[in-house]
Amino acid sequence: MNKLLAVIDYQNDFVTGSLGFDGAAAIDGGIAHQAQAYLAQGDHVLFTYDTHDDLYLETREGRALPIPHCNPKEQGWRLYGKTQELCCETCANHQIHNICKHTFGMPPAELTKLGSELPDLKEIMVVGVVTNMCVISNAALLQAQWPEAQIIVDASLCRSFDPVLHEKALDVMQGLQMTVINR
Repeated sequence: MNKLLAVIDYQNDFVTGSLGFDGAAAIDGGIAHQAQAYLAQGDHVLFTYDTHDDLYLETREGRALPIPHCNPKEQGWRLYGKTQELCCETCANHQIHNICKHTFGMPPAELTKLGSELPDLKEIMVVGVVTNMCVISNAALLQAQWPEAQIIVDASLCRSFDPVLHEKALDVMQGLQMTVINR
């Protein structure tokens, strides 16, 4: 009850869709397994959803990355593979939390709300995509919300389109006193 698994943006568009990349599909089984284990132990699972509307290309992010993706009207927005199946099977479960985000990090109000629902977290494991963008951003936000919780990043369940930036992001998270495992 004092642990949280944070699954960052493990959505179709980042695995097989418009921003999909080699290696992203390979972590699906591991993420689903971890989520099942957390739920079986009575702990919590957070899914973040990168979420962009039809005006995405007019945003600062859209101008820098002009590839439409993660529109909630489309299949690319949904979670990928076994992870999606798990979420569908347990969607009414009070242990599962979903946060839509419109940029790299979770909105402060949503994070504060989650903090009031789960005030006594002792450990937060972070997994997902893209390591050097949304994973690192949200790991830092989680650490700020729960400064006494141990933040663990499972490198074997994180991926990036750029292996060099993936490793650099892991180095930075380690430098922020997060524990990086399975490197």
